[in-house]
Amino acid sequence: MTESGTLYFNQTRQMLDGLDEVEAAVSNVTVMPRGTLKLSAPVWAANSLIARALAEYQQRYPDVRFDIDLSGRIVNLVDEGFDLALRATAPERLDPSLVARPLMQVAFHLVGSPAYLSRTGRPAEPADLNGHALLAYSGMNTNGSLALGGPGGPETVNFRPVMQSENEIMLHLAALEDMGLVFLPIWMTQNDIADGRLEMVLPNAATFNATLHAVYPSKKYLSAKVRTFIDFLADRKNLCSVAAGEQPAG
Repeated sequence: MTESGTLYFNQTRQMLDGLDEVEAAVSNVTVMPRGTLKLSAPVWAANSLIARALAEYQQRYPDVRFDIDLSGRIVNLVDEGFDLALRATAPERLDPSLVARPLMQVAFHLVGSPAYLSRTGRPAEPADLNGHALLAYSGMNTNGSLALGGPGGPETVNFRPVMQSENEIMLHLAALEDMGLVFLPIWMTQNDIADGRLEMVLPNAATFNATLHAVYPSKKYLSAKVRTFIDFLADRKNLCSVAAGEQPAG
């Protein structure tokens, strides 16, 4: 298929999916979700909590199939035929031409391995983080200078970046290999913390929350599969709170 043909197919498919909702509204009937739900999500969405949520949704709506992109890139929803994307970022950084529905807060904590912390020392306050090795996500300020909450207000800490990557799984694995400290969502690290493979570092200061949004093209009528999936995730706000609540203090 040519590039123009692919673009035409992707946009037509989305319009036809939404047509079911138009017909349902006119005839006052309920449309059951069906078809392929093409979804873009962050790399760190590859975790057991998200997988469990997908399984529960698919059990409820067995006629829906998932096609999930976890490359971490910012996809063009319309041109590439995606139904929606999950993006954890500030609202002002989202494309204003798209609809962004806040779903839940995701907690990111600074973590490190017990071996790394035993070798370099366990920080007792933000200033103690100066000079610590940082495994940096490429979307962050990768020069190592970060503002963290301290007892007297925001405090700038100068880490020593030793790796940067757009792939949080690589950063996670590097932390497990004692390379340095890393900010990761609690969904990725909860089992490691519970089993002692990672420790939270200054959980009251070196932490931040990001809002997870469902992002989709502006439409008056969403297809049943998109609408029900967004509602399903919005009803599962405990995904984050349960994970955070299970963590021991580091």
